[in-house]
Amino acid sequence: MPTPPSAVPRDEPVIRDRGDACPGALRLHAADDGYLARVRIPGGALTAGQASLLADAADRFGDGHLELTSRGNVQLRGLADGCGAGLGELLDAAGLLPAPSHERVRNIVATPTSQEVLPWVRELDRLLCADARVTALSGRFLFALDDGRGDVAALEPDVTVLGLPAGPAGGRALVRFGAAAGAVAVAAHDAPRAALLAAVHFLDAVDAAGTRAWRVAELPAEHTPDEAQFAARLAAAGIDATPVPAVDWPYCAPPRPWGRGPGSGPRGPLCVLPPFGRLTTDQWRLLVRLDDRGAGMRITPWRTVVLPDVPLRAPGTDGPALLEGAGLVVSPDSSWQSVTACTGRPGCAKSTADVRADARAVVERTRGTLPVHWSGCERRCGHPRGTRWVDVLATEDGYRIASRGPLLSGRPELEAALTAARAAAPEPDAVTTGAPKTAAPGGTGPAQPCPT
Repeated sequence: MPTPPSAVPRDEPVIRDRGDACPGALRLHAADDGYLARVRIPGGALTAGQASLLADAADRFGDGHLELTSRGNVQLRGLADGCGAGLGELLDAAGLLPAPSHERVRNIVATPTSQEVLPWVRELDRLLCADARVTALSGRFLFALDDGRGDVAALEPDVTVLGLPAGPAGGRALVRFGAAAGAVAVAAHDAPRAALLAAVHFLDAVDAAGTRAWRVAELPAEHTPDEAQFAARLAAAGIDATPVPAVDWPYCAPPRPWGRGPGSGPRGPLCVLPPFGRLTTDQWRLLVRLDDRGAGMRITPWRTVVLPDVPLRAPGTDGPALLEGAGLVVSPDSSWQSVTACTGRPGCAKSTADVRADARAVVERTRGTLPVHWSGCERRCGHPRGTRWVDVLATEDGYRIASRGPLLSGRPELEAALTAARAAAPEPDAVTTGAPKTAAPGGTGPAQPCPT
């Protein structure tokens, strides 16, 4: 069984020597293939109309593609200089910029197969957009709203809301800072406001520490809020809160791609995986077209798209067959489910290789249950969160391969994935393990490489 989220090591440098340059929909990032815009999609929830306008934006201003991110957001690439005003107007018309001053802090992931968490998402987003203080949050600060199964709670969020057995619609919920062992229990209807106050509590801790911390894991230990302090703060705000010193946090694996299953009817949900999380606007519009009843779509933090209600068997509108014919993945057995990659060359100047081309060439030989992420440089952009993964890193001397992330209880699965990746990577003579020689705390296997 995977290590619980509390065991996930820090994955960001603690010392920041520059301001937060995380891109947004209005703050564009200059890349080698043009400018990049990152559009926040709270909870990954898009209506058909919003999705259609995003495709229009990619065609009108970008390179005709949409990219899914590890926080369930959407990126547009290849944007021309000077397109910011037009892009902003189009996104505003789609309802995707409710508060321009807050657009980079609306990082909310939510259980993608749950409709119950959507009221939480909408309320937290509303509260964030109405609070001037939270504009000080980094564009990397992450909220996770989990219906209780433990899928998005495992993504190293800064603030987690976890529904207790009665679910988000009633009963109670737990609110946690970072990877703390404990949490605070509140009424489910108070959970969004408690999450907002957790973010403000974090900002107060940053001020008290006199440091430039972007995420909870970067706070000095003596300034990291505990559950008793947070419960007292919530009580002062009129929220009934109970400290819970230790929680057995659940863990649920992310949804795998699926199409028709045994006993499936003429309609049902689909989970679609675009290779490398990148879709052409034609592929994207096919997803919109299949949503013929207006159920919308959910972008997941695992770079998949969940369509809640689409035709599965009707002649001429067979969703799985149409998607597969368009180059998208709906089979849980596909090798693509375990392969991700950063942008690489030619889009990124820091990359030392065209990692997507190399990964695509060997994808059938890297099949496995552990994620394999290809990176063009030491930054390892877009790598998997909250799980152990195989790190295929391009260097000037070839690819270096190692394991990263929290320890698993057993090693055979990891060794099989490493062996497959080493055998498949280009330039095999240049491949080295990259693994440290000392033992990692809490385990008998090799120590984890220092996170970037």
